[in-house]
Amino acid sequence: MSKSEAPAHPAPSPHAPVMPGRRRAVLAVLSTSLLLCGIDLTVLHVAVPSMTRDLHPTGVQLLWIVDVYSLALASLLVTCGTLGDRIGRKRMVLSGFALFGLASAAAAFSTTTAQLIAARIALGAGAAMIMASTVAVIRVVFTDDRERAVAIGVWTAAHSVGATIGPLVGGLVTERWGWGAVFLVNVPIALFILAVGARVIPESKNPAPRHWDLASVALSVTGLAGVVYALKRAGENLSVPWPAAVAATAGALLLYLFARRQRRLAEPLLDLSLFASRRFSTATVCVISCFGSYVALLFFLTQWLQQTGGFSPLRAGLALMPLAAANAVGAATAPWLSARWGNRWSLTGSLAAFAAALLLLALVGDSGAYGSLIATMLIAGYGAGVVMTLGADSIMSAAAPERSGEAAGIQETSFELGAGLGVAVLGTGLTAVYRLTLPGFPGLTSGERSSVQQSFGRAEDVAGGLGTATARQVMSAARNAYDQGFTAVAAIAAGGLALTAALAAFVLRPAGRASR
Repeated sequence: MSKSEAPAHPAPSPHAPVMPGRRRAVLAVLSTSLLLCGIDLTVLHVAVPSMTRDLHPTGVQLLWIVDVYSLALASLLVTCGTLGDRIGRKRMVLSGFALFGLASAAAAFSTTTAQLIAARIALGAGAAMIMASTVAVIRVVFTDDRERAVAIGVWTAAHSVGATIGPLVGGLVTERWGWGAVFLVNVPIALFILAVGARVIPESKNPAPRHWDLASVALSVTGLAGVVYALKRAGENLSVPWPAAVAATAGALLLYLFARRQRRLAEPLLDLSLFASRRFSTATVCVISCFGSYVALLFFLTQWLQQTGGFSPLRAGLALMPLAAANAVGAATAPWLSARWGNRWSLTGSLAAFAAALLLLALVGDSGAYGSLIATMLIAGYGAGVVMTLGADSIMSAAAPERSGEAAGIQETSFELGAGLGVAVLGTGLTAVYRLTLPGFPGLTSGERSSVQQSFGRAEDVAGGLGTATARQVMSAARNAYDQGFTAVAAIAAGGLALTAALAAFVLRPAGRASR
């Protein structure tokens, strides 16, 4: 995942030069911070089954636990960046780590679903505070163009590596110490970075900071929360109950008011005029669609392998390594593909390859035959790596150099928003298919049937209190229903990626004479 945002001609730094040794220390601290944020994006994936057995969340509550982190992060990135310019970037980063450490401890010791969801929201807010100001700090510390480019490359790679190894770390920790440990490991790392960062990170502010518009923050966060809440409630009930309809209407209205307010403000929180460029807007759609599908694939594959394939948490994490390795190769070779075929056809072809891999997974994927999944994961991972790299590059290059900071804010937000919406939308589809596919279970009470319909984890709980024959029947039906839900998710994601590929091929065509 690329988040590079260095302007072509940065203004001279008004701060004192930082010595080489200290520059390396600053880069190490900031890169570790992004590694930690990336890990937390995916570390919970393999821990979900064991967490579900302890906390008993419904299917919709489980989706909130997983994706509220990235949704909170996406909602607050631009806001925290603007606020950091005003109060000081070092102060913002260190405050973010303090919140991240406290929220991690709260998540680790949560005893109810509501507590864990609240802790995940706080984790997302802490990550937003960290991520929003780190590139600005790099700009201040690395004044040489070449050094800054290398530093941003290292910093960028740290987030991707973190997201990639998250499931493996989660599997190792969960199998040995339980699901709460996936959060508890953050605490000593956060304390270490706080201690070192307080000594090595220089303080910096924007001498002419932009206006921080609290009304825009409230409109965007509340509007997005309302729409996502309505989506999840609809999937839970297989209908649109009136609270969901009200939330959807109110959320859409608030987002509309947010967009209208941004157009009227002299210093908007989010400059929507950047989307007037078809290249910029299309690249943003490509990033949201691709990264959303990729993170959702990471999440649902780990659940599918454990719940229908019988994988342990550690084995499930290891099983995703071909996907992660192919993603890294795709990111590394994306510039070569772009030079050979151009961004338009490289993006289109990679999106189409990702879509084809997901469609193949939907048609012939079998969690009991892992060998048959490897080729599919390699194609999906490679295509996603290319799209995420070239999409991010297209977003940055489509904006004028003097607007690179604003473009980078949108770029970072698109990645995190894609991750949150991908799990929310596809998870809602899986929940709906799971419930529709389950049989009536005439031998169960109405309360037991309702529990089985909530989630696979609830089905395991119910089966534990039944006779052997009935329990076997319930679990067989639940595995089949979850398998059908995963198949539907893969097919839906494939369709969305295919449409995105068609959009890229059509919209990114050259306006003048033909080119690649």
